[in-house]
Amino acid sequence: MLSSLICVDDVEEKALSLMSKATRDYYQIGSDTEATLRRNLDAFRNLLIRPRCLRNVSEIHISQSFSIGNVNYEIPCPVGIAPSAFHRLAHDEGEIATVKAAGKAKTIMILSSLSTVSMEDVARESGDAHLWFQLYIYRDRNLNRRLVERAFKSGYKAVVLTIDAPPFGRRRELGRHPFKLPPHLQLANFESDEFKITRTPAGASGVRQFADNLFDESINWKDLKWLVETSPLPVVVKGVMRGDDAVRAVESGAAGVIVSNHGGRQLDFAPSTVEVLPEVMAAVSGRVPVFVDGGVRSGNDVFKALALGAQMVFVGRPVLWGLTVGGSEGVSHVLDILKSELEYTMKLSGHTSIEEVQQSKNLVVPSSYFLSKL
Repeated sequence: MLSSLICVDDVEEKALSLMSKATRDYYQIGSDTEATLRRNLDAFRNLLIRPRCLRNVSEIHISQSFSIGNVNYEIPCPVGIAPSAFHRLAHDEGEIATVKAAGKAKTIMILSSLSTVSMEDVARESGDAHLWFQLYIYRDRNLNRRLVERAFKSGYKAVVLTIDAPPFGRRRELGRHPFKLPPHLQLANFESDEFKITRTPAGASGVRQFADNLFDESINWKDLKWLVETSPLPVVVKGVMRGDDAVRAVESGAAGVIVSNHGGRQLDFAPSTVEVLPEVMAAVSGRVPVFVDGGVRSGNDVFKALALGAQMVFVGRPVLWGLTVGGSEGVSHVLDILKSELEYTMKLSGHTSIEEVQQSKNLVVPSSYFLSKL
């Protein structure tokens, strides 16, 4: 079946036909009118690639190298797995299946703190995957400390702090039909007695109740500095959408920046991530690696993000679709599609390496670029 799904859109269509309405709504929806969700997709479509001709593309290289803290990474294809909650809604093996695919691709997987498999169990099955652990700032700072300590002891190489969710965004369909985690699934990282404060009462909406009970709306730059100073792992900041905030993140000790608007699930009518990326790249000015997620649906999109300076992209929903249709093999299929499409785009645009792509001036431009030439 997987071989008949030749692009990510095919995988999405098949996955949505297999999901229950509750799962489909939870994975698919954006905040309020979903303007940000749509803009993430539309912004990539609005970007054009100006190809070069008669360039020897018989051999190309799409690997990417960078450092986070004192760890050097060599990623064969610059596509990683973004953090997303509750993978066992998509497939019974959940995050175990996902990390096996990440290991096969030798790429980075960012495990959500709201995973349905514990960080320790995921780490034991990680193989050649590079594991980072996603974190929120909780009212109880000891909760943060204990989670980071567990991640460190389990072999995770970085903490990814989500900074764009002081509360969760308003999601209208979940307001009409509150999401409830099925009783056989758990917030696996919070199951031990030391985390019993995080339990939700029977019948509660789960994620919303969790956020309302624990998220700290008073978080500020001091909290990022506190985490950087106390964490044994380097801290990557996720949710940056402005150049000046990127600078403050770096000055606060962040070892990397992920340009992200939470997949369009937080602030409605925000810009897309790929629109913001050039501003963040200019502000950071090479001091730390910059990554991007949101709206990536093809290798063509990956190419555009790389051309605008990103070290690599992270994908969220496409991984969940692959997981739904084929478990670990389905996730691998999605990653393989993006890799193959990126290789085609590299060759057809006349480029043999990511370094060459990023050094090519005005390679990726908005569609209005040509109107200005008239």
